[in-house]
Amino acid sequence: MTTARSISILGATGSIGDSTSDIVLANPDAFHVAALVGYSNVEKLAERACMLNAKRAIIADERHYKSLKEALSGHAIDVAAGRLAVIDCASEPVDLVVCAMVGSPGIEPAMAAITAGNTIALANKEALVCAGAVMTKHAAENGVRILPLDSEHNALFQVFEEPNRESIEKLTVTASGGPFRTWSTEQIKTAKLSDALNHPNWTMGQKVTIDSATLANKGLEVIEAHHLFAMGPDQIDVVVHPQSIIHGMVHYKDGSVLAQLGMPDMRTPIAAALAWPDRFEAPQVQRLDLARLANLTFEPPDLQRFPMLKLAFDAMREGRAAPALFNAANEVAVRAFVDGRCAFHQIATIVAKTIEDAGGGTASSVFATLEDVLAADRLGQRIANAVVKDRLYS
Repeated sequence: MTTARSISILGATGSIGDSTSDIVLANPDAFHVAALVGYSNVEKLAERACMLNAKRAIIADERHYKSLKEALSGHAIDVAAGRLAVIDCASEPVDLVVCAMVGSPGIEPAMAAITAGNTIALANKEALVCAGAVMTKHAAENGVRILPLDSEHNALFQVFEEPNRESIEKLTVTASGGPFRTWSTEQIKTAKLSDALNHPNWTMGQKVTIDSATLANKGLEVIEAHHLFAMGPDQIDVVVHPQSIIHGMVHYKDGSVLAQLGMPDMRTPIAAALAWPDRFEAPQVQRLDLARLANLTFEPPDLQRFPMLKLAFDAMREGRAAPALFNAANEVAVRAFVDGRCAFHQIATIVAKTIEDAGGGTASSVFATLEDVLAADRLGQRIANAVVKDRLYS
């Protein structure tokens, strides 16, 4: 990399933001930070903005604007707040926008970045899950490259030979299995929040960690892979790999399987995406020593104990609004679990009930614009909230 690139980081106060900041700080001549966006953590956003010498800091929850303004008083850092400010930030011309906002609020900024012609490094699963067809079409029309930040998709990206696309048979996304991989159905029914947040390999935010426990996270990743790599639903499978060393595999017609390996550390895929098409150092990352690890194991996912993965595959095959409904219902159900309004095993029941109550009409209707995406998200949220409120699950 010969010249510094401008970068904006949306979701700068989350776990992806932390790892991205580590990579930027480890390569100080490679980037200059145009803007940072956080949701409500004023103290961390202000600290991060000063550390990275950012030009702008935006807090998505506008109720915290005054606090952020005060925290950055005396610093030459512009301050803004609110949804529109986040979208405006994503629209500012830069070399790279890291889209790491959690949940459906990250969809509009990601689309705004594409509209502006900015290359995006995408960690927001919901953007592609809910708006995959719309987003990839929009990116193609604007000549925008979508660089995947998730460890699994970045792994596939690194070994996916685009010139040999016709020779690719399938993709394999690996899953750690989460904290309940060895739990029985009866044990899972007793799972507490602290159990669900006790991931064996990865340090992630609360929502993503719970999604990993239900395997909803893997279902979202399968839908993402479908859109990112233009592969059919039957060309993508999941294998449980508890060690989380192999992150993704591409299978070719000649019998070759190309895999990307690395220690479970998000700084590796983030460094690969931020440096693309080059490479630069991630000095904080532990290096892989296969002889020391000794064993890598694999097993098929259990769809009976983890029905969220099956629901995600069903939504992917149905297409159109179905993935957006799946995602919206999952967001509501996870919030209900965190708040103690449903049990862990009832998350899947809430999601299934929401999709059923939404009916086939919505899922099969025209689905071609961002407004269609947001309408499906609102519908899924509304139905799921009603399901939870009325306890229409068991």
